[in-house]
Amino acid sequence: MREVVINILVAGATGAIGVPLTRQLLAAGHGVIGITKTPANHEKLRALGAEPLVADAMDRDALLRTVDGMEADAVIHQLTALKDASPRLRPDDPTNALRTQGTANLIAAARVVGARRLVTQSLIFGYGYGAHGTRAITEDDPFGRPQGIYTDPLIAGLHSAERQTFEAEGIEGIALRYGLFYGPNTFSDLFVELMRRRRLAIPRGGGGTVSWVHVEDAAAATVAALERGRPGQAYNVVDDEPVNWRDFTWTLAEAFGTPRPFIVPRWTLRLVAPYLAFMMTSTLRISNVRAGREFGWTPSVSDYRDGIRRMKASLRRAA
Repeated sequence: MREVVINILVAGATGAIGVPLTRQLLAAGHGVIGITKTPANHEKLRALGAEPLVADAMDRDALLRTVDGMEADAVIHQLTALKDASPRLRPDDPTNALRTQGTANLIAAARVVGARRLVTQSLIFGYGYGAHGTRAITEDDPFGRPQGIYTDPLIAGLHSAERQTFEAEGIEGIALRYGLFYGPNTFSDLFVELMRRRRLAIPRGGGGTVSWVHVEDAAAATVAALERGRPGQAYNVVDDEPVNWRDFTWTLAEAFGTPRPFIVPRWTLRLVAPYLAFMMTSTLRISNVRAGREFGWTPSVSDYRDGIRRMKASLRRAA
C-alpha cells in the first residue's frame, strides 16, 4: 500500500466538492493548502482548517510565484467555473480553459512545490454524448474521442486534462471521472431552485439515463484515490444506480415540495438550452467496479433516492 500523503495542494478548495474534500482530507490526517482566486474565501478556508492561498490558476506566472517556497506531496485539481456556465457552449468556456491551460499550470505548480502525485477532476461525459445503450461503461471504453457534434470542445477539454495528467513526467497522475454531482451546493440545489421558480424543463419521455454521485462520496473517492490509486489510471466515480431525468427531478420535487419540471419536446430544449439538451438526452450507465477493486471505495449513498432523503434530512438538521 502506498504511504499516506501528508501535504496536499487543493485547487478549487472552496467549490462544491472542494469543501467536503478539504474536510475529509483533514480528517484523514493530511495537511491542506487550499487555493482560491477569491480573497473573500480566505477566512472560509482557514475556518475549515486549511492553509489559505489566494491565486488564480489561469495566471501561470502569478501562480508559480505564489507557491514558490512551499512544499506539498500532491496536487488535487478540482477547478471548475460552473457558476459562469452558459446554456450555450462558448468558444471561451471557462471550465474548459481550466481543464486545458489550468491543468498545465497546476502541473507546473506541482513541480515547484515538489509534488509527486496529481489527481485531476474528469467527467463521465468524456465517454461521449448520445445513447450508449444498456450496458455498463467501464474505464476501458473509448474516452475523449470527438464525435463531430456540438459538444466536441468539452470532450476535447476532458481529454486534454487527462492526457496532461497521465503524461506529466515524474508525476503520478490519476483522473477521476465523476458522475453528475448531487448534494449541497451542486446541480441538485440548482434544480430545486429552478423548479421552485418553474424554470426547469426536461425532455419528453424522461430523458436519458445517466450516473450520478453524491458529492460527499465523490470527496471520499478522491481521498482514497490519492492514497491508494494506481498512477496512470482513470477511475469512474458514480453511485450504484443510473437514473433518468424524469425520475431524478420528480423525486427532488416531491422531497422539497416544488412543482415538477416542465416536459418539452427534445427539439424545444435543444433550441433554448442546447448543451443541457445534449446532456439530458444522453444515456451513460457507468460502472464503478474498478474504484472498489483497486482502492476500496464504494459509495455510502447507493442511489439517488437515498441521496435525496439525506439531502432533505440535512436541511432539517440545519434548520
